[in-house]
Amino acid sequence: MAAALIPSALLMSAIVAVRYLLSSGGFALATRVRKPGLYSGLRRQIGREIGWSMVAALIYGVPAGVVAWGWQAHGWTRIYSDVHAFPLWYLPLSVLLYLAAHDSWFYWTHRWMHQPRLFRIAHAVHHASRPPTAWAAMSFHPWEAVTGAIVIPLLVFLIPIHVAALGVVLTIMTVMGVSNHMGWEMFPRFMVHGWAGKWLITASHHQRHHDLYTCNYGLYFRVWDRLCGTDKGLGSFKGEKV
Repeated sequence: MAAALIPSALLMSAIVAVRYLLSSGGFALATRVRKPGLYSGLRRQIGREIGWSMVAALIYGVPAGVVAWGWQAHGWTRIYSDVHAFPLWYLPLSVLLYLAAHDSWFYWTHRWMHQPRLFRIAHAVHHASRPPTAWAAMSFHPWEAVTGAIVIPLLVFLIPIHVAALGVVLTIMTVMGVSNHMGWEMFPRFMVHGWAGKWLITASHHQRHHDLYTCNYGLYFRVWDRLCGTDKGLGSFKGEKV
């Protein structure tokens, strides 16, 4: 078993690392074009962010590798490839279920890691990015990386999802994680300040978390922050209003 699991885990770690480099690198390039000089003087910080992210990628690859091997070799998971196995309306519903479950997990573990002792041990690594950049999305201490690495692999044993829908979930997770940290708002003002912005998290909302630390803990949705009184609205970026 180990002979099969180790290559699978290493392959998935490599995939996570490449995905991180391409997505964060792409958004960093967009930042250079749209906001020239925004990351000036942050070379050493960005180097640390990439280093921690490579460690996190290795950690994320372990449970992902187990899931990939278990799905293909033994059919352990509830991932399915036949699009007709469930009604077509279930495809978008499954994506929403995964995002809602992931957001709930993230909110409570993230809030938990802001307790002083846990913050010093683990979460301080992520907040050492001042200001965060597009490279900070996976800049986690190994203990924090573990809490993030297990949630999707656990969900595939509980909630049925088509393999393509799972790809959509992972794409949204990657884009939201990177865009929320890049130090400027890529979405139009009418969306951020409109109905959608009241419920969806963008860079403006997450920037507030990095400014104040004790609010805006969500990942995709503002629901838990609103329910628990931790939503403190939108932040602002250096040299501009949002």
